[in-house]
Amino acid sequence: MRACRMPLTLFQRDACHLCDQAVEVLAQTRAGQFDSVFVDGDATLEAAYGERVPVLRDARGRELDWPFDSAALRAWLDDVGN
Repeated sequence: MRACRMPLTLFQRDACHLCDQAVEVLAQTRAGQFDSVFVDGDATLEAAYGERVPVLRDARGRELDWPFDSAALRAWLDDVGN
């Protein structure tokens, strides 16, 4: 994996088992620190992410929708040309 990683944001919901699984994949992959943004109660975020969570976004605005595993996450993180 690349040495210098972009900041990551994980859009998620409270009490979301899929979101918990995404956090586990991030940890297993050693993706580094990420910000958690909970979409609950924010109409704009719920409209954009409510049915899609968990969604991982990088600083360039690329998004990775669930489901993803460690291999898919590594490939997405390493894909600097896309």
